[in-house]
Amino acid sequence: MSRSTRIERYRNIGIMAHIDAGKTTLTERVLFFTGRIHSTGEVHDGSTEMDWLPQEKQRGITITSAATTAFWSPRHGPSTGTPHRINILDTPGHVDFTIEVERSLRVLDGAVAVFDGSQGVEPQSEAVWRQADRYGVPRIAFINKMDKVGADFAMSLESIRERLGARAVAVQWPLGSESEFQGLVDLVRMKTLRFDGEGGEYHEEQSVPEEVRKQVETLRLRLIEAAADVDDGVMEKFVDGRLEDITEADLVRAVRAGTLSRTLVPVLAGSAFKKKGVQMLLDAVVDYLPAPSDLPAVEGLVPGTEQRASREPADDSPPAALVFKMMSDKNVGNIVFLRVYSGTLRAGTVLLNPATGKRERVGRLMFMHANRREEVSEVHAGDIAAALGLKNVRTGDTLSDPEAPVVLESLGFPEPVVHLAVEAKSPAELPKLEEGLHRLAAEDPSLRVGVDPESGQVLLSGMGELHLEVVVDRLRTEYGVEARVGQPKVAYRDTLKRAVRQEYRHVRQTGGPGQYARVVLDVAPAARGAGLVFVDDTKGGSIPRELVPAIQKGVAGAMERGVRDGVALVDVEVRLVDGDTHVRDSTPQAFAMAGSLALQEAVRRVGVQVLEPVMDVEVTTPEEYVGEVLGDLASRRGRVLGMETRGNARVVSARVPMASLFGYVTGLRGRTQGRAQASMRLGTYEPLPDVLQASLSEARA
Repeated sequence: MSRSTRIERYRNIGIMAHIDAGKTTLTERVLFFTGRIHSTGEVHDGSTEMDWLPQEKQRGITITSAATTAFWSPRHGPSTGTPHRINILDTPGHVDFTIEVERSLRVLDGAVAVFDGSQGVEPQSEAVWRQADRYGVPRIAFINKMDKVGADFAMSLESIRERLGARAVAVQWPLGSESEFQGLVDLVRMKTLRFDGEGGEYHEEQSVPEEVRKQVETLRLRLIEAAADVDDGVMEKFVDGRLEDITEADLVRAVRAGTLSRTLVPVLAGSAFKKKGVQMLLDAVVDYLPAPSDLPAVEGLVPGTEQRASREPADDSPPAALVFKMMSDKNVGNIVFLRVYSGTLRAGTVLLNPATGKRERVGRLMFMHANRREEVSEVHAGDIAAALGLKNVRTGDTLSDPEAPVVLESLGFPEPVVHLAVEAKSPAELPKLEEGLHRLAAEDPSLRVGVDPESGQVLLSGMGELHLEVVVDRLRTEYGVEARVGQPKVAYRDTLKRAVRQEYRHVRQTGGPGQYARVVLDVAPAARGAGLVFVDDTKGGSIPRELVPAIQKGVAGAMERGVRDGVALVDVEVRLVDGDTHVRDSTPQAFAMAGSLALQEAVRRVGVQVLEPVMDVEVTTPEEYVGEVLGDLASRRGRVLGMETRGNARVVSARVPMASLFGYVTGLRGRTQGRAQASMRLGTYEPLPDVLQASLSEARA
């Protein structure tokens, strides 16, 4: 069966933003205008299509990224009337669920960044923007909530330029704001679009209102200047002064080129809740964001080598797909979400998973609409789909043609910052608890399940209080486990206090073949965030090159396990400076053990510096509560970094240790009569003050 939509008409996009900027509401309106649904639900009453988990409906937030597909025929521009397939991932805005954004951006071709028109760039919108930068994802911006009190398009546009460093270019300009938001001026076509009612109906006028004409002409000139920088045809007409010869097609072509090269960010406006501006945003998605065929061939490695391999986004290329998400279903087992980069997958296709070396047979293939499934017989390059029947796969694995294997770039998973001890209320519930945690951890790579070395309790590690609270709630609702939980605890890290040289000789004789390895390591603290920096400084072949990776592996394992109370060791530089071997007994296993034990001994000699997670916090508060907010942050060991005015509110930026932030948002609401709000994200790890480190050591002892 051939594909029903040409790959040039695909758009794989994500909706990303800060919490409460209106992502899910916008997705709901997109589904409505594309005919995917016939009435719109609302986040506040738990009736949206994309927030389908009970916890999402109950809390009014997005927790897991949800996939859907819609078709849109643009009303204007070069693609007028041509149906385009838009695959959409709606992502969470809360920092605790950042892994959902990370893995979505890894497999998307473009994104719509949504901003609250009264707030501009907020902390989590900045975080997801940086994630999109890391994966090279082209973006368009949508300034939402233009009907909200305090909405200011110019302020929001400027905040994108200043805080994100993006060349944001308005392609629309709003007519009025707040309750006076009446319509938009299309700067590309120089026409006015006026909204007539609450259903998103609009009519088009040829003329621009006189009261904004001068401002609009200035804005269009800025748009032309930006377009000229990326398009030779526009540049030629601009330099010659033939502005009247620059057509709508010229500008669309230029803005598209700038968006794809990530030198421009087109900015649009509207109110998703009132259904205003959504159709124009869909036109912009088709006009400016890339099809899979617009992007370079995906790059990977031939398994077991450093040899580069590429896969073209074509149906006749060797199949290659990336597993970016897994979902557990009691009836059908694991649902594996795939981005197909090349080739065609059919039910029954056998693929190789280079991570395990095993072959996997695709059972059934589906397109997803939130938690509903549409079974299909095959999927093609560019598709985002789901598969059943894959047994030994994990998030980040590549599935490829066994005759032409490739390993695509995987995903980075954030380190947890909070621990929570859980236990079953009765021995009879223990198997259900273990099964539930196993399935939830398979779905969510940012959730870690281990054992507390002190108490023997099951220990959940995650990205924050809310993250772990949702996990415990899902254990109850999905797996019927009423678990007892402890108090959340901070996930500290250790690093070395100072540099040290450590020699270690590993000798074992058991009657058969022995083990012998001697290593000399220079061990020192590394820069914050460096992880393990391993350098081979041996001279004269004192240790054969083929044994060095084993030493590095042993050191890395010791860091991951931790030397003190199971706390991971981070940011360490290890230089292998000397060692020797035995002609028979020196094996990779012996040198891995020597590397591990040498590091452990070095740590015991010099001691550790405890590092604590420190959060970047932004508090938006009315002026009269600023003193209250500042005093409270100071009492929590917070450092105020700055303060600015945003509309009629003050915005306080600070860095606060995670240990001081448990229950902070609830307390803030109480102190400010519910009028202040806060958001936070992981900033860095910093040394724990000595007095607190001593207290922590006493508590552990």
